[in-house]
Amino acid sequence: MKKNISKLESHFKHYRLTPQRRLVLEVFLENKEKHLSAEDVYQLSRQKEEIGLATIYRTLDLFEELGLLTKINFGDGRSRYELAQDNLNEPHNHHHLICINCGRILEVEEELFHKLEEIVERKHEFSIVDHNLQFFGYCNRCHYASKDL
Repeated sequence: MKKNISKLESHFKHYRLTPQRRLVLEVFLENKEKHLSAEDVYQLSRQKEEIGLATIYRTLDLFEELGLLTKINFGDGRSRYELAQDNLNEPHNHHHLICINCGRILEVEEELFHKLEEIVERKHEFSIVDHNLQFFGYCNRCHYASKDL
């Protein structure tokens, strides 16, 4: 954990890595596979130590500004956050399948999307630095449950 945090400390050139900010960072490092809302971060942080919800919101805004987090909107009125992919030494993007019934979120990484990005760049002479793709529908649980009715 400490090694991961020290890798990310370079983002804090003009800001202090306060104990509260470190705590929020730890929550994201411990939940890399999840898409956390401010309330989720608040609940997970409070299991370790006392922290205010306003501090969580300010910290999330700062982390997004510093490029540590990516803010995602899944169309349900709640912003969610995940560690920015460049900070994890992973491919720059993945995509989401969002169940409009239960809210389940699945991540999709398909090589096809990278090829599509290359085609779009060539065809439109456009240098893509990032993109976001979301598919809305029904997960297998909700799809099959509706057939049972």
